[in-house]
Amino acid sequence: MKLGPYLIWTAAAVAIGCVVLLGYFVDSQLILSLRLALMRWAVLIAAAALLLGLWNLLSVHWTKVSEQYQGWPYSAILILAFLVTLVLGLMYGPDNTVMVNIFNYVQLPIEASLMAILAISLLMAGFRIVRVRRDLSSVVFIGTAFIILVATGPWLIGQDSSLQIFFGQIRNWFSQVWAAGGARGILLGVALGSIVTGLRVLLAADRPYGE
Repeated sequence: MKLGPYLIWTAAAVAIGCVVLLGYFVDSQLILSLRLALMRWAVLIAAAALLLGLWNLLSVHWTKVSEQYQGWPYSAILILAFLVTLVLGLMYGPDNTVMVNIFNYVQLPIEASLMAILAISLLMAGFRIVRVRRDLSSVVFIGTAFIILVATGPWLIGQDSSLQIFFGQIRNWFSQVWAAGGARGILLGVALGSIVTGLRVLLAADRPYGE
């Protein structure tokens, strides 16, 4: 008797997955309409999950502020920034000049600063790795990071010098060949993993909705 509900959920998941999958290969108005309706439901459920996540985030930080746990001023700043951004977004819309200025002059500089800190932290970690363990992988990592930083940062000898152009070409080669190739390989792996996971759900081999 305990397996009854799980069998129903399994059949529903397999049926919905087959309908959505067939919508990409079969030119049928009924299947296309069903696929569109199911995908809209999925978007609504994802939006509801996002709202629940935001509510949980606010409740956790509000508890920190009310109880004055360690670091509660940062939680207060987060709540204030969230509420201000939410109110302005609801009043003016995401494409208004106010929201664009908030993104350009608040969020974008913060993200750039975090990326700069991440780059320096990785470089320092690379130097520590070389100092502790001197092997080929650590030397390649620290050498690549050093070349990228030197070629990207400002130059005291001039922006148009031959040395700066040389390091810039090396940086472009690393980013456009090795980094882009690695990123595409990762994306292909993610795509294949998603396909395998979807097929396992369609074949009822995996049941993430219950055991």
